Amino acid sequence: MDIMKVVEQAQDTATVRRVFGEPIQQGDLIVIPVARVLHGGGGGQGQGKDEKGDESGSGSGGGFGLSATPAGVFLIKDGDVQWRPAVDVNRIVIGGQIVLVVVALTIRSIFKKWRRRR
Repeated sequence: MDIMKVVEQAQDTATVRRVFGEPIQQGDLIVIPVARVLHGGGGGQGQGKDEKGDESGSGSGGGFGLSATPAGVFLIKDGDVQWRPAVDVNRIVIGGQIVLVVVALTIRSIFKKWRRRR
């Protein structure tokens, strides 16, 4: 596969339509979904010889990755625009669990030091 073809496909994939979805109209309310889009790509090419130096070979490769997560929506009603962020409950729960573990380990460490002094 040609590296330039991969780059062109990556550019076609990373468009504004991936960030802002099609507007949805419900009565006098317009909802525009918004996503957080991350993309990246890379490629390489090389040539070399075997250990004896007799045969030579070459190769090339490339790749592309895309990640999209909901960011929220724009609400438009009577000329008034409001932003409503998407809430990622899983991220909040995991963050809370990490904080809880750190607090528990800190309290345990303090308690052990206090016990040794007695």
